[in-house]
Amino acid sequence: MRGPARDTIRLHPKDNVVIALRDLPAGTGVEGAVLTTSVSRGHKIAVAAIRAGQVVRRYGQIIGAAKLDIASGDHVHVHNLGMGAHQQDYAFASQNDPLPATDEARVFQGYHRADGKVGTRNYIGILTTVNCSGSVARFIAEAAEKSDLLDGFPNVDGIVPIVHGTGCGMSARNEGYANLFRTLAGYAQHPNFGGILLVGLGCEMMQLSDLVGGRPIRADGALRYMTIQSEGGTRKTIERGLEELRGIASQANQALRASAPVSELTVGLQCGGSDGYSGITANPALGHASDLLVRHGGTTILSETSEIYGAEHLLTRRAETPAIGEALIERIRWWEDYTERNGGEMDNNPSPGNKRGGLTTILEKSLGAVAKGGTAPLRGVYQFGEIVDRNGFVFMDSPGFDPCSVTGQIASGANLIVFTTGRGSVSGFQPTPCVKLATNSEMYARMAEDMDLNCGDIISEGVSIEDKGRALFELLIRVASGEHTKSEEMGFGGVEFVPWQIGAVM
Repeated sequence: MRGPARDTIRLHPKDNVVIALRDLPAGTGVEGAVLTTSVSRGHKIAVAAIRAGQVVRRYGQIIGAAKLDIASGDHVHVHNLGMGAHQQDYAFASQNDPLPATDEARVFQGYHRADGKVGTRNYIGILTTVNCSGSVARFIAEAAEKSDLLDGFPNVDGIVPIVHGTGCGMSARNEGYANLFRTLAGYAQHPNFGGILLVGLGCEMMQLSDLVGGRPIRADGALRYMTIQSEGGTRKTIERGLEELRGIASQANQALRASAPVSELTVGLQCGGSDGYSGITANPALGHASDLLVRHGGTTILSETSEIYGAEHLLTRRAETPAIGEALIERIRWWEDYTERNGGEMDNNPSPGNKRGGLTTILEKSLGAVAKGGTAPLRGVYQFGEIVDRNGFVFMDSPGFDPCSVTGQIASGANLIVFTTGRGSVSGFQPTPCVKLATNSEMYARMAEDMDLNCGDIISEGVSIEDKGRALFELLIRVASGEHTKSEEMGFGGVEFVPWQIGAVM
């Protein structure tokens, strides 16, 4: 249903601010108030007098407290709105009714793996244990490309070097090591890889023997490994690497796309470069698509713990059990301690770009971010990079730094990523395709070559959130079946592998 253009929108009857839907000059009448200054699209306007210390509400939820008296018609932003003291009622597992079942049987065309998982792409990965083997991994990939190694293997999507900046100078018994181990193991067995070449230096802390010793990382056996020191240096490692890649490619090429139920899709939910529209267009549309996928038996992963801060009570209420809700709060408490120990604070967000887009406090940003998760019950809370072993809507602990958070989601098994953005994003993630959603039509028009779907028409043309969510659901099925995303067409994914580093670098 399409409606007339509006100047502002009130998101909940309890709200004492409205959101500007276009740039508004001073003197504009807004819900009985008159703007005292010009206000940019996506920013907040007071529609009642708010005393210093009084809470400000958006979405019917507290987003902070007035730092000074705010008059009706004033622009509400960083100059007069702060975090303020707040307490949440977690009401564990009090609003966790299952979503209605669907009789609709939907399939996509994917790659069926020996372990029962289904991939949406068929890449070969060159995975490194340590920064010291990163260049050699890239040299092997470059040599493979120059020699046209994949000629004759039409079912292989490409060769992806997965390099990073850690793997040594770290303790082997701390959280940082455990994070990296889970991340590398998750990538090594990811269903979007038809095979893996694992390359180490030989003397690093993250030893190949720890990763592959005594455990079947891939059920199909399509994993080869070597160290540069054992092979005798760079040139010999490249030569051996090319030999191994030919064997892996021959095996990976045997995989063909075949029908699979959409219950085999696992989608990582992400946002970055958010703005004042994120929580009213792209994020709730993604939430609706998430609910549709969950109703079909699929899995969606919400992450970025530092960016649900202040909205965690909305998730604990949806927890399937009190224990799941308590597990989420345990991660929140860990983050409060972690940031304090490292001289930070949980309200180090929003970023400068977020603020220019109209977001003021982390509470406001988090309330909009949580909308990506729809309304389904929360079925689990996972560590960074931990394999997700149940379907439905789940949470994976991660920083709010987008490449790092997506890296964890892929390691956990995401075979699709959806990324909403209001300021604009040019990220892409191999081996998992990334669908990017624009929150506003202006940015979509400006960066159309990088955006896969415009959600700004929810405001500009009155498209319903439900219709946009359904359109996204259909797009996900097409992408899972092989349709390329804009980031894939651009060739992104070479530098976005960012494991979460915790602990001292020694």
